[in-house]
Amino acid sequence: NSFVKNNEVNKNTIVVFPTNGVGFGHFTRILAIAKRIKKRDPNMEIIFFTTMPTLHILKEQGKFVAYHIPGRKKFKNMDAKTWNTLTEEFMENIFSIHKPNYFIYDGAFPYRGMLNSISNHKEITKFWLRRGTLKKGISKAPTEGINLFDYIIRPKDSVELDLSSEEEYNPDLITCNPILLLEKGEMMNREDACVRLGVPKDAVIVYVQLGAGNINDIDSEIGMTLEALKRYEDIYVVLGESMIGDRLKVTGERIRIIRDYPNSRFFDAFDFAIMAAGYNSFHEAVQFSLPTIFYPNMNTGQDDQLARAKAAEDVGAMLVLRKRNEKNIADAIEILYDVDLRNSMKEKCTILHTENGADQVAKYLVEMINES
Repeated sequence: NSFVKNNEVNKNTIVVFPTNGVGFGHFTRILAIAKRIKKRDPNMEIIFFTTMPTLHILKEQGKFVAYHIPGRKKFKNMDAKTWNTLTEEFMENIFSIHKPNYFIYDGAFPYRGMLNSISNHKEITKFWLRRGTLKKGISKAPTEGINLFDYIIRPKDSVELDLSSEEEYNPDLITCNPILLLEKGEMMNREDACVRLGVPKDAVIVYVQLGAGNINDIDSEIGMTLEALKRYEDIYVVLGESMIGDRLKVTGERIRIIRDYPNSRFFDAFDFAIMAAGYNSFHEAVQFSLPTIFYPNMNTGQDDQLARAKAAEDVGAMLVLRKRNEKNIADAIEILYDVDLRNSMKEKCTILHTENGADQVAKYLVEMINES
């Protein structure tokens, strides 16, 4: 391969490749680790290569340089082979210019073009940051792809991980606590947040972040939720809108919409939340002690949102709604409207607090680089 002339590496350079799924999961985990590596060692150079279109966030969150490649589906009708060739050549250029010591991938499924490229570079230490466990019998994890990595980094969840299926692979396993982007000190206080959001300080402020579903369809989950909240005169709703999603068309004098990143910077200002039980939202709510009604998505294939949320409900820290209908939703909101109960839930959250996995991984990687 004409690109690989020599095997020297820049010891303090890391190339990271977060893919984009339906949300910000992969991107946020990599960014959380990147920020903390920079904090521990400001001389580290971290280069992003990503299919995520939200590159402006990298400037605000840590002044990282990024290369962007649109996902294959963004092109009119590009076949997989062409897209993988494009990815491989792009990566070869990045490797040849920056000569990274480390490469970290975060995605559910490794692309062929990426695998081709990393297999050419024995001099690079390769990590795959992957969440969730491989279900046995699912052929979605080709051994050959996994074995091109030196390490797998597994962030834990609220449910014990079954790692037995990982043992047949070559890479070493590194486990860490759940990875969060923000520290407590980076959050906005209630007073500033109320000014920013245009909400009265003495209101009961409820954050709502539910995935898909037409907001104006009264029978949709989000429609039923907003209807139930509307009945309380002192409740103001802050709706989280995804930066990569469509704009929400919703009106209501006590509804505010935020399209920010990460929305968790406002969590100290909210009295309670109503959210789907995705990995990031769940662990942020727990870690920042935000009493939440979780609507676990039951059709997420590999991701067991119900089990994740139940773990917090079992210690009295959160409320989980398996079935969502008008009555169940209204009843749950009435329960969380009680400030004493919310305070008790906040206290129970502390049982689940852990050291941030992003700190653990950053420390591990920086020490590893310094020892090499």
